[in-house]
Amino acid sequence: MRWPSAVALALMPVAVQAQALSCSVPGRIPVPRLEQNPRDEPVRRPPVTGYKLSMSWSPQHCARVRNPKDARDRFQCSGENGRFGWVLHGLWPEADTRDYPQWCRPAKIVPQAVLKKHLCMTPSAQLLQHEWAKHGTCMSPHPAAYFRAAEMLFRTVRFPDMAKLGAQPQTTGSIRRAFAAINPGIRETMIGVSTDRDGWLTEVSYCLGPRMRPQACKVFQKGAPDRKTVRIRPMPRG
Repeated sequence: MRWPSAVALALMPVAVQAQALSCSVPGRIPVPRLEQNPRDEPVRRPPVTGYKLSMSWSPQHCARVRNPKDARDRFQCSGENGRFGWVLHGLWPEADTRDYPQWCRPAKIVPQAVLKKHLCMTPSAQLLQHEWAKHGTCMSPHPAAYFRAAEMLFRTVRFPDMAKLGAQPQTTGSIRRAFAAINPGIRETMIGVSTDRDGWLTEVSYCLGPRMRPQACKVFQKGAPDRKTVRIRPMPRG
């Protein structure tokens, strides 16, 4: 796959709006553990027919972790290395059904240099390792190329004013409209929205075609229905 040309054509250019309000990467990052497919997640290699760019609302993730200083969540949630809003969960290959490609080949540890480069985008070394093992190995033999493609796509996304949205009642449909309104080339039908069981906003995703251009989401990619009430966890104060 020709990453640079595919990604360059993916989305119309927009101004970068990084959501890490502050982020300082330490000189040494703990080495993540190797990950293999669990028993209930078999290796799958169906034809890739599209992609999904999934972005997580960090305040909601951190509100649900048991210990913000645990090794997996410390960088993202402790406040020691930065404050995070929207972060990249991952870039995922998709198929025509829910049985998307996963765990396509054995994954070695992601190199330190690659982890450091992308830690402010996806603020967990273990999550970066997981995304590479489960999804990235189905897209490229090289972790640096996989994460470079993910970063280029993530940097094109404009994010709405979440404090303003959170101050008023919202629905899944209004979240879609807020993203579509400020992202040229993106329509509401191209946006998936997910909430937890209590109705808190967890993720927003873009549905992409085989050349990583935005396209209408399939039914199983849309997430919550438009009329579902959504609550938005505010950013922590600095």
